[in-house]
Amino acid sequence: MIEQYFQSILDLLASLPFVESSDVNLEKRGDLVGFIRGEVEFNDNSVLFFRELTDLRPSLQKIMYAYHYQRADGSLVFRYDNTAHHRSVPTFPSHKHLMGGDVTSSGVPSLEKVLREIEALILQE
Repeated sequence: MIEQYFQSILDLLASLPFVESSDVNLEKRGDLVGFIRGEVEFNDNSVLFFRELTDLRPSLQKIMYAYHYQRADGSLVFRYDNTAHHRSVPTFPSHKHLMGGDVTSSGVPSLEKVLREIEALILQE
């Protein structure tokens, strides 16, 4: 089961024309649990670093995740994560870091949602 989820991530990355390259490590932690760590470079030289610990029981749950997107110069564009350090955010522990240091509410994003957000930003430039 987790292998199918892993393959869906690899297929997604391979299908997107604005992805220049990707390096993804997949670690099976049981039939339904897996850890993914990756780095994706885009055609504007910006980079997404991501990691997620996913449990498919009984449906997909992200136990831990972080999606850190930065410009080619290393400056933060945004980061979604569920580290329990912003207790005042209504969606605690899930939240989104923005440029300039602001933190806002956020649901748990999928990698595809994050990639579509990045695509929209790249197309704006």
